[in-house]
Amino acid sequence: MRSFRGNIIIDNEERMRVLVVEDDKIIGDGVVAGLQMEGYAVDWVEDIESAETALETNDYNLIVLDIGLPDGSGLDLLKKTRGQKKDIPVLILTAYDDVSFKVKGLDGGADDYLIKPFKLEELTARMRALRRRSEGRADPTLEVGNIELDPAAKKVTKDGKNINLGPKEFAILQILMEKKGKVLSKAQLEDGLYGWDAEVESNTVEVHIHGLRKKLGKEIIETVKYVGYRLNEDN
Repeated sequence: MRSFRGNIIIDNEERMRVLVVEDDKIIGDGVVAGLQMEGYAVDWVEDIESAETALETNDYNLIVLDIGLPDGSGLDLLKKTRGQKKDIPVLILTAYDDVSFKVKGLDGGADDYLIKPFKLEELTARMRALRRRSEGRADPTLEVGNIELDPAAKKVTKDGKNINLGPKEFAILQILMEKKGKVLSKAQLEDGLYGWDAEVESNTVEVHIHGLRKKLGKEIIETVKYVGYRLNEDN
């Protein structure tokens, strides 16, 4: 188990955070590295007990769940999670390719199913689709004012012109665009950038907010004093 380290709406659940439950160290390392490169904050556990602890102490946007775990079936964790009325999107990742396992998983509350071996591109595409569905969006791109962000292509345009952003700038902008109109605290934005094992620098958010304002215009992100940051929809 890895260690855990006023018209203002404060959204306490906004995190681009994924829980990976996978006991195969090679697959786990590959998935975590790939998702981090895609801009996700990833927490990785290797058994059901650790997953239950993670779910009790953290909020997640999505769970990538293996079925064959050392202390039981991932389907049991899925059943318990759904029994607690948690509606986190769950993508089952498993070596079982029998149709009966797919049916059991989907009927048990899973949102999607991916068979090992798989390509990271397909995993991340399915994750983006689940995220859109959970947010009630059909369009894969995000658009606020004259800013458009494409999560799949990792592309941002302003007035149709490409804007080059660093990975963390992109991640912060995506979080703010997905929750446009809501104020997000510095801690919430940090949660969307880092997993358990990452060291958080004290001024990281401020530095990247400054970078976004410099590239997109100082009016794009509003500072709400003592509270946090909000995307200006009238940019």
